[in-house]
Amino acid sequence: MFIIISKKRLYQVILILIILFIFLISVRFLFLRHIPIFINKEITHEIEKIFDLRSQAILKQDENLLSMLYDTSTKYGRWAYEHELKRMKYLHKWADKQGVEFVSINPKIIIKKVREKGQEVYVNLMVSTEYKYVYGNESSINLFIIGTYHSVKIVKGEEDEWFIAREWYTDPFADSLKLDDIKTVEIKNYILSHKPRDSSKISKRRKSAVQYADKYCGAAGSGKTGYRYNSKYINYNSRGGDCANFASQILFEGGKFKKTYAWNYNKGGSKAWVNAHAFKDYMLYSGRGSLIAYGNYEKVYKAAYRLLPGDFIAYGKKGKVTHISVVAGADSKGYPLVNCHNIDRYRVPWDLGWSDKGIRFWLVRVHY
Repeated sequence: MFIIISKKRLYQVILILIILFIFLISVRFLFLRHIPIFINKEITHEIEKIFDLRSQAILKQDENLLSMLYDTSTKYGRWAYEHELKRMKYLHKWADKQGVEFVSINPKIIIKKVREKGQEVYVNLMVSTEYKYVYGNESSINLFIIGTYHSVKIVKGEEDEWFIAREWYTDPFADSLKLDDIKTVEIKNYILSHKPRDSSKISKRRKSAVQYADKYCGAAGSGKTGYRYNSKYINYNSRGGDCANFASQILFEGGKFKKTYAWNYNKGGSKAWVNAHAFKDYMLYSGRGSLIAYGNYEKVYKAAYRLLPGDFIAYGKKGKVTHISVVAGADSKGYPLVNCHNIDRYRVPWDLGWSDKGIRFWLVRVHY
């Protein structure tokens, strides 16, 4: 049996099918890209409660409150608690060196995925944590944001309370949990002696570079960009790190540097574009950058005040650069602030999380 339809009718049917197909693809895309809609409200509330309480415990150095959030009867729960306790102690030790006091720590939670298994719940989430601090001899409030990605297991207790039984995430302070003692009094006095810096007269290219750095700093950025990186570029976090890739984007997209044979991106980045050590070497040997200072923190912290927005810092161990961050501004004492990927940072003091004596810094002037 054959059904005969006119060409006009056939075109209408095809058009309807095309529209329906596009609609279904769009719906699928939206569900995959954005925050899941159908997430257990109780779990969302409990996760937000745990992270809020943990932030308050860290702010107030309340070890008792911090311990109450973990199931320390299990190995992984105990490890998670002990690690967070080290982070809390480091943060305040850094604050003492800096001459600052933290006045608030506020996490913004974005849950990506939830899987329930009896009394256990597994959660993948993003946390954008805002830190505010003031210097001891002034009232100006400074702000920075750190973005982290977590895989958390929480369990329900006998009285329906929830505890962290396991947590994995890339810690922004991981390179400082064995913080060595430094000459904190001398450093503190030097930092406190400074005043705000005026960066209004920097070049348009430097300003454009900073604007790009602020816009695409991922989980540390703004909800306006969906806390995402620039989708034009590959995210190299799963391939060893995205810090040099982001620094290269800042110089190319924002700073208007032209690509070269050695430093380029075409469906992927060259070694000098994506590798931290190669990026540092390329910038110095090509003449596009020059070294301001090199050494451990005590050797370079005074020279860091010469850094301008749009310059960069390379961080290394045993002679090898492992991380790149770009200077985005300065706080109320003129202390340089940086943006970077993996860990995502927005206007973070340049040495926070990099305090061990074994770490070396390359402070680099970029020639725009």
